[in-house]
Amino acid sequence: MDQLAPLTSAVAAARAMWGGAAVDSLAPAVLIQLNERLAEAQRLLDASRARIASEIARQSRPELGADSLAKQQGYRNPTALIASVSGSTPGDASRLVKVGDATAPRTTLTGEPTPARHPFVADALAAGRIGAGASSAIITLLDKVAFRAGQLAIERAEQMLVEKAPGLAADQFARLITRAEAWLDPDDIAPREDEMRTETTLHLYEDRTGMIVINGKLCPELGAPVKIALEAIVAERLRAQRDASIPDAAALTIPQLQARALSQLAEHALGCTQRDLPLEGATVIVRIDHADLVDGTGYATIDGVAAPVSVATARRMAAGGGIISCVLGADSEILDWGREKRLFTRAQRLALVERDGGCAMCNAPPSHSKAHHLRWWARDAGPTDLSNGVLLCTACHHRIHDNGWDIRIDGTGTRAKVWFIPPARVSSDRSPRLGGRARFDVAVA
Repeated sequence: MDQLAPLTSAVAAARAMWGGAAVDSLAPAVLIQLNERLAEAQRLLDASRARIASEIARQSRPELGADSLAKQQGYRNPTALIASVSGSTPGDASRLVKVGDATAPRTTLTGEPTPARHPFVADALAAGRIGAGASSAIITLLDKVAFRAGQLAIERAEQMLVEKAPGLAADQFARLITRAEAWLDPDDIAPREDEMRTETTLHLYEDRTGMIVINGKLCPELGAPVKIALEAIVAERLRAQRDASIPDAAALTIPQLQARALSQLAEHALGCTQRDLPLEGATVIVRIDHADLVDGTGYATIDGVAAPVSVATARRMAAGGGIISCVLGADSEILDWGREKRLFTRAQRLALVERDGGCAMCNAPPSHSKAHHLRWWARDAGPTDLSNGVLLCTACHHRIHDNGWDIRIDGTGTRAKVWFIPPARVSSDRSPRLGGRARFDVAVA
């Protein structure tokens, strides 16, 4: 069998698609497909490089002495040889060797072939579904907890991680790996938390220029309230900057916004007589005619604001807490006074957070997300409940409505699954993509 055949085929497909055209002349659809083909080729190349790296390491075993392949080439060990040739670090080379060792076919002492040590990873890597990075992360985790987790749990976890890895960026997959480790080795969570508590520190001092310098690390227990509070304030500031159309050069950076948010929290604490005082400001009332809401024409007004806003803006504003949508009929009678029916309650939002984990599409934190109706409350008589709600950040909300994506909820309650269905121009077969917390669920049966 030609082990390079899949790689050759992927490269040939990319070459045929690209041809000799300039990149800036390619149609958007071709760019997307070409990016996918090249990424697949890279993953297949990873598989070939891992296999070769493993064999170089085998032929460079320390017991071979001067006959070691690496030493014959003038290198002290195989990782030094691989790193020098590829321009990578010894650590990267070592991980490549580890992947190759764990995914290579094995033989018994009697010469009989046996599966690779991690067969699910091996199959996915060889097929180009995952690359060396994801393979290394899975193998490292499974080897780390193998003794305490047991073989059956290791096999289930390996299969689950391989299935979920495609489509996840490196930071997202790292999040999944962290959750998988907690599921496989729950007894290690408490000791790790104890260790993090001992490392929790905060340094605060004034430097020579008069700047107040803050540097520290907080364990999750202490850091979560700080992170959530700052994210909520920063998210609101970002929305304000975006709505005001502030040029990028004039807009505050995230670190600058976080510094101001921290100061705002401190000012609030110093002057507040109620510890449970909410962060939200005054209630905002958005008024819109029912016909305009249904048709998407016309405009809406905001009490206390002279300039009107678009229907799309009114819908987005009405999706969040602290804002009341007042829907008026033909004779200006009130058809709905938003808070009682239109808006998700605090309990419902918390349930959506439990199900979606934040923005169900891009995994932005809950503080950056709002509850939205799948079927519009006024136009489609959509109910305000979990089966008709989803958490989305502002960017993904625009992406869903502007680009023709559909959303499907399978199941009920907080264990339901959210599926995003792309338009035909993105995926010809409109294959659903899993979103929400279920995308990172590691509680395999």
